[in-house]
Amino acid sequence: MSTDEQLTFADHVGRFYVRETNAPPVAGRLLGYLGVCQPAAQSVNELADALLASRSAITQAVVLLEGRGLVERSRARGDRVDRVSARLDRLIAAQDYDPTSYIETAALLRRGVALLSDDGSGRREALEEFASLYDFLAERMPRLKEEWLAYRASQVASSSEEVPGS
Repeated sequence: MSTDEQLTFADHVGRFYVRETNAPPVAGRLLGYLGVCQPAAQSVNELADALLASRSAITQAVVLLEGRGLVERSRARGDRVDRVSARLDRLIAAQDYDPTSYIETAALLRRGVALLSDDGSGRREALEEFASLYDFLAERMPRLKEEWLAYRASQVASSSEEVPGS
């Protein structure tokens, strides 16, 4: 049985997911709910009942999230239905540290800059600014990933050094 707090959390994740990835709201709600529900793995019917959504909407959301590696289906021996669970460990891995899209975006923006050589409206300067931002991001993202991994490793190491009960 879902709680109001779980459903509220799922709704908030759904809105965030729509805004950040342009995915359907039910996909974000499903991901949010799977992150906090008990049991952690549930059938499509259980998910549809909990989220007050149709089975087909849940199935489509599962297919979408499964394709992104954010949920997985499993079936215990003898079960007749799949169980869906979140792959929360994949959320960090799904972050895009690849500079390729930033490089491509900067190049695209510079094509627009070239079209506005005689423009006095400020659009050319704005496009140049965005292109520079994307150049910066392309340069920083691989280093940022390295910094994050080092930071996280130091956090894990320091938490494992703590003595229980101190």
